Amino acid sequence: MRITAIQTTRKGRFALFGEEGFLFSLDSETFFTRHIEEGDCFTPEELDELRAASDTRKACDKALRCLSVRLWAAGELYQRLCRDFDEHSAAAAVAKMQQLDLLDDASFARQKAAWMARRNKSPRDIRMQLARCGVDEGVIEDTLAELFAEDGEELSPARQAILRLLERPYGARLAAGETDKVKAALARRGFTHEDIRAALAAWQEQREE
Repeated sequence: MRITAIQTTRKGRFALFGEEGFLFSLDSETFFTRHIEEGDCFTPEELDELRAASDTRKACDKALRCLSVRLWAAGELYQRLCRDFDEHSAAAAVAKMQQLDLLDDASFARQKAAWMARRNKSPRDIRMQLARCGVDEGVIEDTLAELFAEDGEELSPARQAILRLLERPYGARLAAGETDKVKAALARRGFTHEDIRAALAAWQEQREE
């Protein structure tokens, strides 16, 4: 395949044209490092390799933009990149981010879990969300064990979350004698029966003080 024309796009990429028309566009780094010129000839395999190299570079740029905003899990970032790129380019970009030490699933899991706990999410909900983000099961277990560990006489984060829910929106229902319904609602949120009982007892003690 002979390159018959090269045009600069509005986004700063380089559009390659062959005898049958537009082929694809390249990022500037790939274009200049490969020294592409009009009249160059490529085999279909070489064109595929060029396209893949440019797509990977573009995926890396997208990954860097994502990581400039917040922490990402490796699996979560891969899923996001797959929306715009093929799986090979997405995987290569994630590998590059890991090589640059820009991905840390453990740090992501701790931050995400703490954020969800502050919003009264149960350990079950947090576990499911971290799994959806592609976090390894072992990392999830360690994160939850650390976050929801008992701390002496202090209530665990899970029970503190239940207490906040008992204040609002479930306080009125408890006052109306709908304790069983409140327990069922909390269980559906993923809280354990043990945590529900302990939090209800603490809530009652606070009311009696």
